[in-house]
Amino acid sequence: MKRKIGITGESGFVGQHLVRNLELDEDNFEIVPFRKEYFENLPNLQEWVKKCDVIVHFAALNRHEDPNVIYNENIRLVQVLIQALEKSNSRAHVIFSSSTQENEDNAYGKSKKEGRKLFEKWAQRENTIVNGIVVPNVFGPFGRPFYNSFIATFCHQLVNAQVPVVNVDSEVKLIYVQELIEEILQIIRKPQTVGLLEIKHTSEVKVSKVLDLLIGFKVLYLLNGEVPTLITAFETDLFNTFRSFIDHKKHFPVKLKKNIDARGAFVEIIRLGIGGQVSFSTTVPGVTRGNHFHTRKIERFTVIRGRALIQLRNVKEKEVLNFYLDGDEPAYVDMPIWYTHNIKNIGEEELLTIFWINEPYDPGNSDTYFVEV
Repeated sequence: MKRKIGITGESGFVGQHLVRNLELDEDNFEIVPFRKEYFENLPNLQEWVKKCDVIVHFAALNRHEDPNVIYNENIRLVQVLIQALEKSNSRAHVIFSSSTQENEDNAYGKSKKEGRKLFEKWAQRENTIVNGIVVPNVFGPFGRPFYNSFIATFCHQLVNAQVPVVNVDSEVKLIYVQELIEEILQIIRKPQTVGLLEIKHTSEVKVSKVLDLLIGFKVLYLLNGEVPTLITAFETDLFNTFRSFIDHKKHFPVKLKKNIDARGAFVEIIRLGIGGQVSFSTTVPGVTRGNHFHTRKIERFTVIRGRALIQLRNVKEKEVLNFYLDGDEPAYVDMPIWYTHNIKNIGEEELLTIFWINEPYDPGNSDTYFVEV
């Protein structure tokens, strides 16, 4: 039987990643859509609460000129949600997203700590489970610059020809958003009897080191088309985060230099600081390949003969990006994570495409999900 999951703040940074992952397991989970207007209408909020087996509370105010507004609003959201739970006689499993700022002297941290305690008191009264998760600094694709993370801000600035500045060069404890989601999914599948759960950071790095890596990604990848050496999982996650901020409509397709002499032509396709797998395909006219997406893989399609239409679409959006490539002017398009993609032969001759991907294909862990563009 499917478990019904409700997520406040489902359109926010972490919320949208949780939605994406739950949708990959439709046999076991059903998302109960949430609208922020429910917090202003108690009957609607009650109806929503009634439908949920699990409620993940992400909705919160992070920044405001007046600290009192942050504190009051975050406490209000918790109180309204508890009121709806009580009036609907719900005993849903609640997962409350808190922060490592709980014990710091700021309005956001105080509101998170107090909100968690309010949920714990409700759970004690109702003999149900609340798991408060203390989350370190989160980074990843689709973050909001100047709001969610300094990494999102740096990425945004670098791809828009701005100059990031390190204000305080401290060691920061970080977790990649997908790693956090996996922790939350584990709690959803198996609620913990311990109320407060501290999510461990997976990386600890100085702000200046992060910026140096991102600048390197810009120079090698964005300006020169080279996939950099990625030694650690953190570097791969940071690279995929950086790629998510590139304006794909403006950047792709990237044309390659064609060297022609009496023998024929030579075209360099990719320079690698990383390994992976190279393959090629032939496609007859009118046929489409692909219609799938990846959540971690880095992939490049290079057309060297024939005419092709490559299409990309963020799986949570409707806009389709169309790229037309011609083997007479060899070019490539890279596939962002969480974008379903395909390639179609739109010419009259056989299409020849070379594919590079950063990890060999593993049938048991393919990271390939089929969705029509």
